[in-house]
Amino acid sequence: MIEWSETELLIRDAIREFVDKEIRPRLDALESGTLPPYDLIRKMFASFGIDALARESVTKLLAKSPGSGSGGGGLAFGGQEAMALIAVSELAGVSLGIVASLGVSIGLTAQTILTKGTQAQKERWLPGLATFEKVGAWAITEPDSGSDAFGGMKTSVRRDGDEYVLNGQKTFITNGPYADTIIVYAKLDEGDGAAVRDRKVLTFVLDKGMPGLTQGKPFKKMGMMSSPTGELFFSDVRLGRDRLLGEAETGRDGDSKAEVKSGFAVERIGVAALALGIINECHRLCVDYAKNRTLWGQEIGRFQLIQLKLAKMEVARINVQNMVFQLIETLRAGKMPTLAEASAMKLYSSEAATEVAMEAVQLFGGNGYMAEYRVEQLARDAKSLMIYAGSNEIQVTHIAKGLLAR
Repeated sequence: MIEWSETELLIRDAIREFVDKEIRPRLDALESGTLPPYDLIRKMFASFGIDALARESVTKLLAKSPGSGSGGGGLAFGGQEAMALIAVSELAGVSLGIVASLGVSIGLTAQTILTKGTQAQKERWLPGLATFEKVGAWAITEPDSGSDAFGGMKTSVRRDGDEYVLNGQKTFITNGPYADTIIVYAKLDEGDGAAVRDRKVLTFVLDKGMPGLTQGKPFKKMGMMSSPTGELFFSDVRLGRDRLLGEAETGRDGDSKAEVKSGFAVERIGVAALALGIINECHRLCVDYAKNRTLWGQEIGRFQLIQLKLAKMEVARINVQNMVFQLIETLRAGKMPTLAEASAMKLYSSEAATEVAMEAVQLFGGNGYMAEYRVEQLARDAKSLMIYAGSNEIQVTHIAKGLLAR
């Protein structure tokens, strides 16, 4: 794949029209955190028939034998790879937070249930999540864990008869303040004195309003303010076995580590499309500004230093777009990039987007530093991509491990 097809360009233009009509006029409210993004996402789903497609897809998946539909991207792309990545890219160029809220709900929460859940669990939670009637959150990060997600995990569950009792805290949880359905990872305390780092990890599904579950208020952030992020607190939350994903403590850690790595891969390949959206928007704004802003009686686009900035933006745009094209072909072939490959995509594209956005601020000069000009928001949002889905420093480790394991 070397370019978008005519059909894909029509999809892109339709999404741009929706963005211009429904999202741009509400950016101030979204970025201030006063307007949660969920109703806008639902409106987009309804406008493009995504909710109906998702409903049909889930119905077909649930009609198959248990365990089917767990590979090749599942609900994350559902066979509509190009459409999904175009939508993600176009939305990211105007409001990265909207994409984060959408991606975590469908790409992580629903996908985890699809991959790991029993047939009954899929029937219970997938329909609402896939159509975005319900908002999902995926809770693994803790105040003292960060990149050491499993080793530093302190949230724990203990058996109590046929139930489990959950205690602990999660932080930096996308959709956490408003989520209806929450995936939670916790260490199993078997009372045998085993070191916390070595304990089995289990995965549970919680619902909003459960006794002992507290969803904290949204954090104030540097960027991505349109995506509510917060803390979750668990105080003696009682969980039946029907909330344990898979309903069995299988393997050393309930297969949670392998499943989480798969989720990370999905999240990280998506960063390439997010970065492309930010680069495209910076590129568009800067070319327009270079043509219309005048100094010393001429357009600033005539100055070689400005031309150098524009040229580097174009190189970044081509490189990241080619990454997305290759990704689409890989997914269409029914494959997923390895974790090392996904980390490489995330590392390069997030750095490229951040560099482009910061150069866009510089090109705009004093205007670029003002909130009234969009490049200021794009620069703050782009920086989050270097931390989101695992810091870029940890991506280097995953890439190197993948290379050295060959």
